[in-house]
Amino acid sequence: MNDLFTWAALGSLTGASAATLLATNVIGGLIGPSGDKARKWIALGFALVLSYLTAAFADDAGSEKWIIAFFNALVIFSAALGINQLPPGNRQATNASPTQLAQGREPRYIRSWV
Repeated sequence: MNDLFTWAALGSLTGASAATLLATNVIGGLIGPSGDKARKWIALGFALVLSYLTAAFADDAGSEKWIIAFFNALVIFSAALGINQLPPGNRQATNASPTQLAQGREPRYIRSWV
């Protein structure tokens, strides 16, 4: 049981992203449907906390670690929410023209919080 989440795992991109996604889903589930819009902010806050905690325990880094921690939090947030992937409904069919959107929909990069 003590191999599921460790401090070393939380300090990695994979572990921090998984913890951010898990915590956001649990907190959002407890809040209910009214908390769906707050999930993005919860995830960003959790990613910031994890990133700054990791920076606080980094002994060999200089003062620039706080700036780097901010950008690491954005990477954790993006990985947890899958922002780097477009929704499948927004992709074009192979026989469609480059200016035509798939199924005639408006372009949408993020339809929900995930």
